[in-house]
Amino acid sequence: MRILLTGGTGLIGQALCRHWQPPGHELWVWSREPHKVQHLCSGARGIANLQELDGTPLDAVVNLAGAPIADRPWTASRRQVLWRSRVDLTRTLVDWMEQQPSPPRVLLSGSAVGWYGDGGDAWLDESSPPGTADFGSQLCIAWEQEAERARLLGVRVALVRTAPVLAPRGGMLAKLLPPFKLGLGGRLGNGQQWMPWIHIDDEVNLIEYLLHHDECSGPFNACSPETVRNITFTQTLARSLHRPALLPVPAWALRLALGEMSVLLLGGQRLQPQRAQAAGFTFRHPQLSEALSQLLPRAANTTSP
Repeated sequence: MRILLTGGTGLIGQALCRHWQPPGHELWVWSREPHKVQHLCSGARGIANLQELDGTPLDAVVNLAGAPIADRPWTASRRQVLWRSRVDLTRTLVDWMEQQPSPPRVLLSGSAVGWYGDGGDAWLDESSPPGTADFGSQLCIAWEQEAERARLLGVRVALVRTAPVLAPRGGMLAKLLPPFKLGLGGRLGNGQQWMPWIHIDDEVNLIEYLLHHDECSGPFNACSPETVRNITFTQTLARSLHRPALLPVPAWALRLALGEMSVLLLGGQRLQPQRAQAAGFTFRHPQLSEALSQLLPRAANTTSP
């Protein structure tokens, strides 16, 4: 396949590039730093401008670009960065696709489980309504709306609402492992918020599955079938590391430090990947304890204790 990838230097993008190298797909990565692509993205060519691919027939576009959403509080300037890197970039991408003599047959566009906002204890799937109360859900709604415009071009659009990704390098585990290895981890707030998650291998395999199944269109929750509460997640991680989890972080401290962004840690979604499973996709790592057992030995080689 001939694939254009945005966000190729990120956690999921790099994993996709490694996955796509053996089959010999022709892969371009649109990046602000195209000179880094060859080093970070196996077998891909970096481009700085979409116009470099004008007239090049593509089979698929995979749009995963977006500045990290949880790296710093959502100040006014940070909100602009997050909006431009997702909503504005996707609009530019679809506008470019419209100008091509032969648009790609499929656009797979990233989104996040934050689309649902804080769902409390309600069961959620792809038919559930969006949240509207916080910036994160508003961002995801606008992001998906820009991608949906590609349908007017006759392009199949699949939206991947990704949960926090567990990977041996980078992502959520990289932030959690240092304190948890020291026995300094613990629940966030009261720990009762639901915490969807997905193993990096399942994220990559789901994207691959959606690309090759023409009947798959619309939103898909990229999350494990086993959604756990935050307290269960922290206890399972601590137990996997043979450490205690005795130091909870009070909700007031998170709200004070992070402001509105604290909803990412204190809110949650009791989420099911209903449409992915109905489409025939099988999760390789559906249970948290097994997923951590598979990941932690690999993470030990890349994360300082």
